[in-house]
Amino acid sequence: MNNEDVPPAHVFTTRWKKAARSQGENACVEVASAPGLTGVRDSKQGGRGPVLAFERETWEAFLGQLKAGLFDAR
Repeated sequence: MNNEDVPPAHVFTTRWKKAARSQGENACVEVASAPGLTGVRDSKQGGRGPVLAFERETWEAFLGQLKAGLFDAR
């Protein structure tokens, strides 16, 4: 996916979800869905910052690797 293919932030019309382990803090990422895509943004930006868009399969593969312990996610 190149920059021309990335949808604007308003395409992610579903509710943004913050990480369950954030414990109400404002220092984590939020994710939302759009058809075939997952959007990721920094919660500290209050919805005004950039959105990274990943194809659904790419995001799911990343989560699988994260859950398998392939990254240092402390």
